[in-house]
Amino acid sequence: MAARTSAGTRTRVGKYELGRTLGEGTFAKVKFARNIETEQNVAIKILDKEKVLKHKMIGQIKREISTMKLIRHPNVIHMYEVMASKTKIYIVLEFVTGGELFDKIASRGRLKEDEARKYFQQLINAVDYCHSRGVYHRDLKPENLLLDANGVLKISDFGLSALPQQVREDGLLHTTCGTPNYVAPEVINNKGYDGARADLWSCGVILFVLMAGYLPFEDSNLTALYKKIFKADFNCPPWFSSSAKKLIKRILDPNPLTIIRVFHYLLGLVKRETRFTSKCPANEIISKIEEAAMPLGFDVKKNNYKMKLLGEKTGRKGHLAVTTEPCLFPISDFSGGSFT
Repeated sequence: MAARTSAGTRTRVGKYELGRTLGEGTFAKVKFARNIETEQNVAIKILDKEKVLKHKMIGQIKREISTMKLIRHPNVIHMYEVMASKTKIYIVLEFVTGGELFDKIASRGRLKEDEARKYFQQLINAVDYCHSRGVYHRDLKPENLLLDANGVLKISDFGLSALPQQVREDGLLHTTCGTPNYVAPEVINNKGYDGARADLWSCGVILFVLMAGYLPFEDSNLTALYKKIFKADFNCPPWFSSSAKKLIKRILDPNPLTIIRVFHYLLGLVKRETRFTSKCPANEIISKIEEAAMPLGFDVKKNNYKMKLLGEKTGRKGHLAVTTEPCLFPISDFSGGSFT
């Protein structure tokens, strides 16, 4: 599968020319690569078969591949294909240049609330999609959230994810996994847990970290850390807005029933009305929207300056519909923001 090019300086795997190493772990390394047919840049995760078998990781690798085949979402790293040789497994992934969200926090410190809100909404939207496909990530944290060149968030690393067949007869998952500071209380009590609830708890911790610059639950002693998580023993810093404090406290509620209601509430926020400003005339904007929508298979209907786009294909929640209407509003009114 892998071969040297004629110049002897580059290794080729199939149609991909390998470049620099982007990262390296115990079982795998990730390399930058280029598709020599399309010139597309990709990232290739290279796993050593001997190490995978020795550490009994084959089930986890198969699950990760199966999971990524199920998911196609703009806020999830896309898997293009999987290849194998006698000694290696090659997983070809979307290449993003913005690095980890963790690195952004580590270098800049806490984010402004409106920027944190933007990332959080993308995260919730992607997590909801994964859950609709029966996939629970179970290791959501800033280190597993990547950013592309435009600052778009991408969930990565589905190595600990769960699929529907892992749910037991009681309707719950029972494998304790994840990163201690981000896991939900029920994940560590060995009584079973709901995958959606566990993921949302992790999202709440991530939101706190984005706005605070530090973890809500932290202790060098693991037992003490778990006690804090069980009691939801944390305090929001004074610079959090009242709406952000309220939301985080609702998500990081040890009562599993509370957080499920919060999830539906959050999805409503993600899908709320969105506005943008432009100095172009309304008819010019409408023409541009129509031009972009037609190749995507939208049925376009116009009435004066109102426009409705209806998707031709039925999605997981019916036909996608988008309604646009121009309006005038003062820019200064949108200087702030809220989670509610």
